[in-house]
Amino acid sequence: MPFTDRRDAGRRLVARLGPWRGADVVVLGLPRGGVAVAAEVARALGAPLDVVLVRKVGLPYQPELALGALGEGGVRLVDPGLVRRYGITPAELAAVETAEGAELDRRAARFAGGRARPALAGRTAIVVDDGMATGASARAAVAVARAAGAVRVVVAVPVAARGALRALAADADDVVCLECPSAFSAVGQWYADFPQTTDEEVTRLLGGQAADGDATAGGEIDGGVEGGVEGEVTAYAGAVPLAGRLTVPEGAGGCVVFAHGSGSGRHSPRARSAADVLHRAGVATLLVDLLTPSEQDDRVRVFAVELLAVRLVEATRWVRRRTGLPVGYLGTGTGAAAALLASTDYRVRIAAVVALGGRPDLAAKRLGWVRVPTMLIAAASDHAALEANRVAQDLVSGPTRLAVVPGATPLFEEPGALGTAAELARDWFRRHLVPVPAAGSGHPARP
Repeated sequence: MPFTDRRDAGRRLVARLGPWRGADVVVLGLPRGGVAVAAEVARALGAPLDVVLVRKVGLPYQPELALGALGEGGVRLVDPGLVRRYGITPAELAAVETAEGAELDRRAARFAGGRARPALAGRTAIVVDDGMATGASARAAVAVARAAGAVRVVVAVPVAARGALRALAADADDVVCLECPSAFSAVGQWYADFPQTTDEEVTRLLGGQAADGDATAGGEIDGGVEGGVEGEVTAYAGAVPLAGRLTVPEGAGGCVVFAHGSGSGRHSPRARSAADVLHRAGVATLLVDLLTPSEQDDRVRVFAVELLAVRLVEATRWVRRRTGLPVGYLGTGTGAAAALLASTDYRVRIAAVVALGGRPDLAAKRLGWVRVPTMLIAAASDHAALEANRVAQDLVSGPTRLAVVPGATPLFEEPGALGTAAELARDWFRRHLVPVPAAGSGHPARP
């Protein structure tokens, strides 16, 4: 029997990780069992310890057989060949992913919520598990670490099936494995003592590493911020850093999170101009980039509105913790669909949504779930988008208004067009987000 227990496995694994001692490393354990191994590795390397949250997507009638995995920050890896081989229907796959996604959220709240997490950008990530049968979870963990900005990802594991190691070869930069038996049936067979690791033990192990002083960086502002705040910040979707710009005017009673579409971001002059209109009305804003710099040229991710919505939800939870303010969404382009989808998420309570020249049609399947007050702003000369917005207006369940900006083309580039659209959004948020003080009055504005 190669390993006495997970602590023994971690200590023996360290002997093969000497090249990374003293390097700029973060050790990431896969909960639950992998964290116990990773804690020994982190301690020996003098590196910060964190979790990397993934959930195996198992066969509906044989959950131990992995079809793929889900990871924090919207990472999804599913083997289409296995789905076809076992005849899994889209509905069956969706049901498994929904259940595993809910457990992923629960673990995120338990293990990651409220704790400063080590930043991965520019560093080496060492992903540790207690063993691998298929490698699906480890591959998802590698994808999460790369999305968070890790420049090198190493997978370290005491024991693994040969097929799992082959599958990882194309994903990780290095793989360290102590035992690779020709006959592999279960991880637990390679440990003399292999009890289930509890949530409490994972939390304790992570807490033991909390004194390393490595905060999540980026200028985060802790809850209940005072007015007059403006600056660059970093929100996190799991381990994925989302760059943003937070502005909180004096007396702000609500915050609008901007969900940008393709070709736009927190530095966009058009976004800044629209945000300034809200600031003058006493509304705070968070202009957040939902894709990392390495993802922004990937057209698949630009149109992956479900991924954008997941990240928007996490940015919302971040800004609520920092400001304590109620939140609304302003979405443009594909960000409009993401905002509509995110407004239906049970984890956030959104007061109002504005889709400015966006693509609400990309959220068509869930528009009937949208119950928050929603304004759709369309350019009069953009006939296709105007029709899509009319259809969306009929599908949204909550109070809706379709506002058309006369003479405007899709990008609202005509003189005064963007200003008109921003003022429409401002009035909608002043009516449905909070009754913020009117400029210079000191009294609540009336709807």
